[in-house]
Amino acid sequence: MTSSAPLDLVVTQATLADWPVISGWAAAEGWNPGRSDGPAFFAQDPDGFFLGRIDGEPVSAISVVNHGPDYAFLGCYLVRPDLRGQGHGLTTWKTALAHAGDRTVGLDGVVAQQDNYRQSGFAFAHRTIRFTGVAPEREATGGVRPAGLADLAAITAYDSACHPADRPRFLAEWLTAPGHRAVVRHDGARLTGYGVIRPGHDTLRVGPLFADTAEDARALFAALVAEAAGREVAVDVPECNTAGIALAEEAGLTPSFETARMYTGPVRDHALDRVFGVTTLELG
Repeated sequence: MTSSAPLDLVVTQATLADWPVISGWAAAEGWNPGRSDGPAFFAQDPDGFFLGRIDGEPVSAISVVNHGPDYAFLGCYLVRPDLRGQGHGLTTWKTALAHAGDRTVGLDGVVAQQDNYRQSGFAFAHRTIRFTGVAPEREATGGVRPAGLADLAAITAYDSACHPADRPRFLAEWLTAPGHRAVVRHDGARLTGYGVIRPGHDTLRVGPLFADTAEDARALFAALVAEAAGREVAVDVPECNTAGIALAEEAGLTPSFETARMYTGPVRDHALDRVFGVTTLELG
């Protein structure tokens, strides 16, 4: 998929080799991408990433990752600061959106762009608030242990109840990526939640943090930060999950950033009350 625009902008699909450019721009914007995100992102949809170039030099980026036949997610929408306001972003946007076909598209939009997204057919669903701060000293509680390969099927099924689409390829990479640490909690033989912590460019990132109850989420969070006490940590919490907001505040974290989850159409029912921490703002 290729598109051209004034000033010789050429938009083509990006590859995993281009990811350092995209993630570097995201880091410069203060979005704190994870240091090992690329392989998991591309595993979900290797054709869902795009770069705009002028004379071969990258100037714009976007991702429109297809999660299934009915749902896609837009992220990584970036234009190099010295070339903004010249239409490069819009051309890149239009080229990439075609990749989604007739799927409902979701995104987590920064405040400055939300009006533009509304004009493009996206409707507000809820706010997401990033909480950051020094990881508290917490002792791990009962029922939580490191996730293993044998847990993959149960985690995938649990994740599908908390997300608008199935994403087994993504999870297989996300749970085992370099620097990522995943934990699960059980009530007898039943999974009651799981979470992942990973190194970001600026702070450690918690996501996802999916759990049946606030008690499960608290136990998972304690296990995730147990080895990170004294280090900066961040978690993105849907504002509609008041128990998730309370958990972040209880841990001494404070709001530092917000986005709006927006959709172009309906999405399948999923358990937002179990979403104590969003997986990633780039892929939902």
